[in-house]
Amino acid sequence: MSLKIRSLLVFGLIAASGAVLSSCGSAEKVQAKDPASVAQAEISVGVATVARKTLAQQLTLSSELVPFQEIDVYAKESGYVKQLNVDYGDHVKTGQVLATLEIPELQSQLQQDDAAVTSARDQITHAEHELNRVEAQHKVLHLQFQRLDGVIKSKPGLVAQQEVDVAQGQDLAAEAQVEASKSSLETARSKLIEAQAKREHDQVLFDYAKITAPFSGIITQRFANLGTLMQAGTSSSTQAMPLVRLSQDNLFRLVIPVPESYVRYIHAGDPVNVNVASLNRTIPGKIARFSVDVREDTRTMHTEVDVPNPNGALIPGLYAEATITLARRDGALAVPLQAINHEGDKTSVYVVTPSKKIDVRPVTLGIQTASEAEVVSGLSDGEAVVVSDRSALKPGQEVRPQLVEQSEDQRKGS
Repeated sequence: MSLKIRSLLVFGLIAASGAVLSSCGSAEKVQAKDPASVAQAEISVGVATVARKTLAQQLTLSSELVPFQEIDVYAKESGYVKQLNVDYGDHVKTGQVLATLEIPELQSQLQQDDAAVTSARDQITHAEHELNRVEAQHKVLHLQFQRLDGVIKSKPGLVAQQEVDVAQGQDLAAEAQVEASKSSLETARSKLIEAQAKREHDQVLFDYAKITAPFSGIITQRFANLGTLMQAGTSSSTQAMPLVRLSQDNLFRLVIPVPESYVRYIHAGDPVNVNVASLNRTIPGKIARFSVDVREDTRTMHTEVDVPNPNGALIPGLYAEATITLARRDGALAVPLQAINHEGDKTSVYVVTPSKKIDVRPVTLGIQTASEAEVVSGLSDGEAVVVSDRSALKPGQEVRPQLVEQSEDQRKGS
């Protein structure tokens, strides 16, 4: 029994020694490998390929659509609304009669003017007849004087000198009557012109009894009813009430406040995409005018976009977003914004070299869009830049790059 026990003890010691030697050998094999190399070889980074595309820098601002023209239509002369031809929402054309006023005073004045014109014409007729009469009388007296004057010159003493002098006096008096009649005729003609001018003046005022549309548009407000007394809009001593409010509906203004930093990009005629979310429509427009100064309180520049409305789909007061293309680059070298590092005034990207190592590359940027930026210098077409987390990466570190799919907008360069 003691021999068996000793054999078992020896066998156990040998087995234990073998196990210890085996575990030591395994530990030495593990330590033979560099732990940092193992961890480094397993780092995977997302990359994007640098490519050339068209980039457009855009600015989107919201504002309210307002009519290109909007006015309150007043009466030129005071009167009662006799006929009202329009109401809310009616479309009118230039020159269309909106309402007719009843102005009895002007109607009576026109009748007086007609009577004055007729009287002036009668006075002209009377003056013409009087002129003809005195001219005929002057002709007779003048011939009589000439004959007597000829006789006394050819046969002195045949006719008394007194008779010749009387004939001469009558001739001169008749000539004076002719001149007076001509003057009366001219006075009568002047009175006719004056009467006609007054009649035309009163007719013009009476024509204002018909209130017409100065431009084509839509009636957005109505302030008067039949029988309403409309005060003349030219009188400053009364609170005149307008007849209607007229808005031009085939063209709208979109007034947008452009921030000071973007003022240099604004030019008249530049295209603008106007998106009206409530109508789910995008309408092309253009920059029509701007104030050429920056307001001190808001540091913005008043800019207007003309938005055509040929189909009448737009209505005043709708909110819209205007997207202005500030700058555009064709064939620009573009990288995603998430690949760019900003440290103070320095800009850099992490590039994965063909040997799959990290290279920190300083770059100079150009225009930027919502998702990408133009690289002016520092990168070449086709290089891979890191777009994933870069906090644990170091220059020269070996990585395993994985291409990150870009969105459709990024592929288009928006």
